[in-house]
Amino acid sequence: MMSANKTETIYPCPFSKGYGIPSKQAWLFLKVFLLYRVILSSLLVILYESQLSQILIATNYLQLYNYSSKIYLILSVISFFIAFWPTISYSIQTQSIIFVDIIVITLIMHSCGGINSGFGILLAGSLAASGLLIGGRCSMVFAALSTASIFTEQVYAIRLNEVSINTYPTAGMLGATFFITAFLSYVLAKRSEQSELLANKQQQTIFTLEALNQYIIQHLQSGIIIINKQEQVLTINEAALSLFFQCKTPLKLGDVSNPLALIFQNWLNSQNQDFFVLQRPKQANLHLRINLLISENKEFYMIMLEDISLHNQRLQQGVLASLGRLTANIAHEIRNPLSAITHATQLLAENPDLSSQDTRLTEIILNHSGRVNKIINDILKSSKRNPSNRKKVELNNTLTNYLLDFKLEHGINNNYLQLKLCENQLYSLIDVDHFKQIMDNLCQNSLKYGHPEAETIMITLSELSANPCIDITDNGDLLTADIISHLFEPFFTTSETGTGLGLYLSRELAELNQASLSYQVNRKKNSFQLKLSNAQNIKIEL
Repeated sequence: MMSANKTETIYPCPFSKGYGIPSKQAWLFLKVFLLYRVILSSLLVILYESQLSQILIATNYLQLYNYSSKIYLILSVISFFIAFWPTISYSIQTQSIIFVDIIVITLIMHSCGGINSGFGILLAGSLAASGLLIGGRCSMVFAALSTASIFTEQVYAIRLNEVSINTYPTAGMLGATFFITAFLSYVLAKRSEQSELLANKQQQTIFTLEALNQYIIQHLQSGIIIINKQEQVLTINEAALSLFFQCKTPLKLGDVSNPLALIFQNWLNSQNQDFFVLQRPKQANLHLRINLLISENKEFYMIMLEDISLHNQRLQQGVLASLGRLTANIAHEIRNPLSAITHATQLLAENPDLSSQDTRLTEIILNHSGRVNKIINDILKSSKRNPSNRKKVELNNTLTNYLLDFKLEHGINNNYLQLKLCENQLYSLIDVDHFKQIMDNLCQNSLKYGHPEAETIMITLSELSANPCIDITDNGDLLTADIISHLFEPFFTTSETGTGLGLYLSRELAELNQASLSYQVNRKKNSFQLKLSNAQNIKIEL
C-alpha cells in the first residue's frame, strides 16, 4: 500500500504500474462485489437442494458440485465480513477472491456438464470486478488464467469422453469474452477514477477560491455587507463590524443599524441612487453604496461602507494629483519665458550707461527670477517622484555616514549638529535617496530657523513602539497653533525666500516609504519626528 496524498490511498497491482483506486471507493466496490458473491453462492447451494439439480448437474459429479458450492458460500461469507474489518490488505483480499472464483466456478461448470452448461459465463462477472477493483495488467492476467482454466477443463473432459472436440471453438469464444470484459471494465474504472480525481481537483479549486475570496473580503479596509432581499446578513467583514462597534455577526440588517436598513428599503423601492450618506450622531458619518448581485437566478445585495472622512481624503488625493500634474505643466511653460527674462536682465545689467537706480532694479529682477526658478524646480521635482526603491538599511551607520557627508557638503560647523545613536541596531526599509532628501530638508530647516549658534541641534535615533524614530530637535522659536495647522501644506512658508515645498515633499516621501513625519514640541523645543518602518526580522533585501 502506498499513499498518493493525504486524502487518497493507492492500491497497486503487482502486475500493473501507476494504477490506483481511491480508498473509500475501492472498499465500497469490494463490499458490493462480495455481497454479489454471497448471493451467487447461496443460489448455487439452493440449486443443489432443488429438483433442478437432477437436470443441470451431472449425476457422477453431484458430490463435486455439493462441496464446491458450499465451500464457495462459506468463503464468500467469511470474505464479506473480513472486508468490514480490513486486517488483511486490500490487494491481497481482492486477488485471493478472484483466484477462488476462477477455481470454484470452473469446478461447478465441470460438474454441470462443461462448457455447454453456460456456467462458465459466471467468470465474466468476476473478471469485470477485477477490472474495476484492481485494473491494469492484473485484470488481463486474471482473464488469461480464466481462459487457461476453461481450456484445461475442456482437455480433461475430452480425455474422459464427456464432451466432443467440437466444443473448443466455444471455449475460445468464451476466453475472448473474458479478455474483452476485463479490458472494458478496466477502461471504465480508469475513466471513473479520472472523473473523480478531476471532480475532486475542481472542488478543491472552488474551496481555495472561496477561502481566498473570504480572506480578501475580511481584510478589506472598506466595510462589506452581503444580504438577501429579506435583509438576512450572509457575509459581513471585520471592517463593517468595527464601523458599527459589533463583535459578532448579526442575523438581520436591522441588527447592524436601523437607519441602514431603512436606506436599503428606500433603495429597493427606487433604485435611481446608488450612493448614500449614513448620518450617525456623535460618530463619523458613513458613505455607502448598494449593488445588486445575481447568482444562479438568486438576487443578493452588497453594501459597501466607508468612513466619509476617508472617502473625502481619497477624493482630495485625486484632486491633488490632477492639480499636481496641471501645476507641473504650468511650471514647465513658465520656465521658458522666465529664462528669457533672466537672460535679458543679465545683458541689461552689463550696460555701463545704467544708473545706480537702474542697476538696483536689475538686481531685484534677477533675485526674484532666481526665486521663481527655485519654486519651479521644486514643483517639477514633486511632480516627477520616482517609485520608492526600498532597501533594508542599518540606521546607526546610515545616519553617521549621512551626517558626515552633509557637513562636508554644506561646510557646516561640527558643533552645530550632534548625533545621538541608539544602543541597539535598528533596521528599516526605505529608499536611500528619499531618506537623504527628507533629512536634507529637515536639517536645512533646523540650521535656518533653529539658532544652532546658540545651542546644538540634536539628531536622535531611538526605538518607539518597536519602530525606529529619528527626532531632529532645535532651539528655534516655538511655532504657533495656526502655523502648525498649515505646516505641511504646499507653498506654505513664513520665510520671504522659502518656497513652502520642503516639508510638504518630505511628508509625501515619508508616506511613500510607509513612514510618517510629524511635528511636536519636545521639552519646549521644536522637534520633527520621522517614524520609520521596522525591518529587524526581514532577511532578504527588497
